[in-house]
Amino acid sequence: MAEPVNNCLAIGIVAIVPASHWFGADVMETLDARFKLQDLEILEREIGYQGFFRLDKLVLKHRLFEGGWSAPIKRELFIRDDAACILLYDPVKDAVVLIEQFRIGCLKDPTSPWLLELIAGIIEPGESDEEVARRESQEEAGAEILDLVHICNYHVSPGGSQEYVHLMCAKVDSSGIGGYHGLEHEGEDIRVTVVPRQKAYAAVESNRINNAPTIIALQWLQLNYDQLRSRWHDDVP
Repeated sequence: MAEPVNNCLAIGIVAIVPASHWFGADVMETLDARFKLQDLEILEREIGYQGFFRLDKLVLKHRLFEGGWSAPIKRELFIRDDAACILLYDPVKDAVVLIEQFRIGCLKDPTSPWLLELIAGIIEPGESDEEVARRESQEEAGAEILDLVHICNYHVSPGGSQEYVHLMCAKVDSSGIGGYHGLEHEGEDIRVTVVPRQKAYAAVESNRINNAPTIIALQWLQLNYDQLRSRWHDDVP
């Protein structure tokens, strides 16, 4: 399993001291989830659309903070399996590997519907996120993962989608990495580029990079750069 290197929260490049340091454990207890899965009831569920993706139509009710239950609520849920997203980092060159590809959800993007992104792939049943990371790194960039570090897991758009991202950083040797990749039968057309770390982060600050996994991973790298250099010290000049 990938090991976490994650001692602080990224907002810009500011390290936030954990709340328990200032306010004690009682504050942290207020952040515990009040309700669990058993505190909701699905009354109806049906497939509303099945294509490249799936949309389910649900009627449900759930417990209320002030007591009792909500009235029945109608919602649509976008069904997409969990995904692994991987920031490929070369500690020797102090550079990251980014890919560029077309994204249908970005037709309204003011710059381009072709985004600069991380390596990513869907976690199929029976696969681990680490297995997906290694497979997709080969398929999308021709890269071999030498070490893998867990960053965080997060919900992509919980207001209407069940997708959950496993975000990681991988050590690679970027020598010879580049060019065009992707699986033709999956409609992939991917341009791979190696970018100096600081230049990549500048693209976050300028909003050239404007998708969540890449922003979060590059902010994390800025915050944990020294820890990674220490972890991978044998290869760092």
